[in-house]
Amino acid sequence: MNHIIIFIWTIAAFIQESRGVTVTQPKVKTVQQGQSVTIECSTDVGISYNNLAWYQQKPGETPKLLIYDIRSLYSGTPSRFSGSGTNYGKDFTLTISGVQTEDTGDYYCLSLHSINSKYVFTQ
Repeated sequence: MNHIIIFIWTIAAFIQESRGVTVTQPKVKTVQQGQSVTIECSTDVGISYNNLAWYQQKPGETPKLLIYDIRSLYSGTPSRFSGSGTNYGKDFTLTISGVQTEDTGDYYCLSLHSINSKYVFTQ
């Protein structure tokens, strides 16, 4: 049985008051092919539905958008991926049902905030 290692990272940004937003995720999860895995993402402030996204990055590649607006699948994202959480909530999840070998990679929870109408990302 293949073991699949999923590395989980966070990208957070700043809110208007220039106070950092803390985003917390577990570091590594190892699952077997065919199992389901849920990746949690928590923030210290409520996040609007259109400001939470999930990305996947494979070695040597740029990050690929999987889910936006908490639960909307980006074009080309397999249906085994799903996102959950509530508008202005603090807890969000990415679930992969029936993990495949090609799902191995780094997963990023992205919290998006604006400063003076410009989006700023920090890692």
